[in-house]
Amino acid sequence: MSPTTELAIRARRAAFNRAIAEGDTSAIGPLLARDCVMVTGTDSAVIAGRNAQVKVWTREFASPHRLIYDRKPDVITVSPVEPIALEQGEWQGVDKATGALAASGVYTAKWRETGGQWVIEAEIFVTLG
Repeated sequence: MSPTTELAIRARRAAFNRAIAEGDTSAIGPLLARDCVMVTGTDSAVIAGRNAQVKVWTREFASPHRLIYDRKPDVITVSPVEPIALEQGEWQGVDKATGALAASGVYTAKWRETGGQWVIEAEIFVTLG
């Protein structure tokens, strides 16, 4: 595994977490591949495409009962043959107003290096708590 690649992906994940905490949709778009896919944790809704995901985050950030989601990567596996990597870890959603834990679980994300930047191609979340 390339330590430089792992660090780059961890930095991009930290930027995504910051964008969620700050409600900054303009910072989320560049972290996503144009044709990215997200499968949500509880209802398995499929959100396809960067624009669709930015719209979902915009609605989420406007909600008076919004959650702040945090993803904590445990393992990042970098492909030795393609510019791709797999991130696995735990996530949680905390109520912005009260700080109470509202949901948590595990996730996996597929990253791809495109134009010198690592972007998320796919994420799958599973709600466990």
